[in-house]
Amino acid sequence: MPRTRPAFDTAAIDHLRRSDRRMRALVDRIGPPTLRVESLGDPYEALLRSIVYQQLTGKAAATILGRVCALFGSEAMPRPEQVLAVSTERLRSAGLSGAKTAALQDLARNTVDGAIPTFRSLARMNDETIIERLTQVRGIGRWSVEMLLLFRMGRPDVWPVGDYAVRKSYAGLLGLPELPTPKALHAGGEPWRPFRSAAAWYLWRALDAPAA
Repeated sequence: MPRTRPAFDTAAIDHLRRSDRRMRALVDRIGPPTLRVESLGDPYEALLRSIVYQQLTGKAAATILGRVCALFGSEAMPRPEQVLAVSTERLRSAGLSGAKTAALQDLARNTVDGAIPTFRSLARMNDETIIERLTQVRGIGRWSVEMLLLFRMGRPDVWPVGDYAVRKSYAGLLGLPELPTPKALHAGGEPWRPFRSAAAWYLWRALDAPAA
């Protein structure tokens, strides 16, 4: 079974509660964090999954990912060499768009060429270096890597200023009349550094939790 661990420790939550009254009220309303981080394992597989899941519901994406795996006669994700060995048309027959097919092929090439770091190598890099390295893959943007950093690597200070839900929840928290720009949100998150990952999680949860 995949190894998991709590995403946030008490130091992160205590810091958020001390940062300002509105975040303290949100933390107290949501309660202790429940997010657990699943060990990243193979970055190639995590990025492959990210590409397939982009702009799809979880159910639809899982169906397509299953079809991609079935192309190779297994429930396991195909290795990069397998992806490169089949035609574009065969990959697309699983339900992938043209853009996603090209992205998977580019990911496979980069992995075979050694451009995708191993998990051990990624663990030694800072967040911005990881973002710079992985966004060289076609179809992998900053947001996708930020989600990997937060949910699969457990990095404590990820602040996804381009995430619509975080922007919406932040505007609600502060009573803003419109969504903040990424630049404004970047500045607004400063009080929560170096635990902005936990702040983002609470802002996501705020959209699901009933108002006080």
